[in-house]
Amino acid sequence: MPKMKTHSGAKKRFTKTATGKVRGRHAFTSHILEKKSANKKRHLGQPVILQPEDARRVNKLLRTGSK
Repeated sequence: MPKMKTHSGAKKRFTKTATGKVRGRHAFTSHILEKKSANKKRHLGQPVILQPEDARRVNKLLRTGSK
């Protein structure tokens, strides 16, 4: 069997932490920013650790999950 390829879109958007968690970006950061407060925009700029359900899906795309 040939090797499985990593999903190109996923590898650009997500990173793995040293402890194996999946880190990604917040949603709602690309447009319609005028009506959002500076405090909200500042917090949305920080990376977020994905929930376990989403992390499972991303791990499958990154080919780092179990079989």
